[in-house]
Amino acid sequence: MTVASSRLIDIHSTPYYHITCRCVRRAFLCGVDSYTGKDYEHRRSWIEDKLFDLTSVFAIDVAAYAVMSNHYHLVLRIDNEQAQSWSTREVLERWARLFNGSLMAQRYLAGALLSEAELEVLSELVEDYRERLMSISWLMRILNESIARQANREDNCTGKFFEGRFKSQALLDEAALLSCMAYVDLNPVRAKMATTPEASDYTSIQARIQQDVEKALLPFIGNERQEQPKGIAFDLTDYLELVDWSGRAIRHSKRGSIPAKLPPILERLNLSEDDWLLQAQHFEKRFKRAAGHWYNLSQLAHRLGQHWLHGKSFKPKTT
Repeated sequence: MTVASSRLIDIHSTPYYHITCRCVRRAFLCGVDSYTGKDYEHRRSWIEDKLFDLTSVFAIDVAAYAVMSNHYHLVLRIDNEQAQSWSTREVLERWARLFNGSLMAQRYLAGALLSEAELEVLSELVEDYRERLMSISWLMRILNESIARQANREDNCTGKFFEGRFKSQALLDEAALLSCMAYVDLNPVRAKMATTPEASDYTSIQARIQQDVEKALLPFIGNERQEQPKGIAFDLTDYLELVDWSGRAIRHSKRGSIPAKLPPILERLNLSEDDWLLQAQHFEKRFKRAAGHWYNLSQLAHRLGQHWLHGKSFKPKTT
């Protein structure tokens, strides 16, 4: 049974989501089109620049990303607490960075005195804007429309550039989050676009290694503690080691190449060596609408009125 994306993106279930968006009509984001011979490498920066420009406005953080030749991956976190903390003025100012907004909103920002009735209407408008500014659907709509316009101008054509709807997977627990991030960060290595994570251009793993402050990624903050800052409750060094280890194990495709001692983070996540590699290598095939421990998948399925969600019994095809 098909489930609307609006039901799957539910901050009460999880704030984390894996987003995938693909091009159509032989469109390329980057690299050389073997059919025309034209180089589109420069387009990867379009996605990267626009993404971080938008997330500086939205209450949405980027945990991981990878821009490939004809698609891109994002791991996003909805920050409901941040959105609810915004004042009326801050919501309107943020929305004004995206659109002109209503005349009433423009008058309010200009310092005009509004009547009680106008303030009541404005209050409803602000709450609508607040919801949109923490909506992955609105973020993706603006991101893709902007890139499509640039690409269409460059290609001197009209029509769709991206598929009509992005793919969304809810990440229901820490294991799902980290394995999905590793899957995304290793995409260029798996596609033979790069030999190592640090050489993978236009990815979050390279941005973290290079400490690129222009890329405002959701930080790793270490172990959970009281009054902790916003971020992923693991050490960055552990994550980098895990991605490097996973990439080498997956790339060699040889059981004997896997180190005998697993990275400490796997033990903390209660994941076996085989289960971690299964998720990191086949994430999109193993999970469909949501990802996580079978119990969390069962709970979400129950809330959606379904018997089960794909992912519990996945076994990759062997060649």
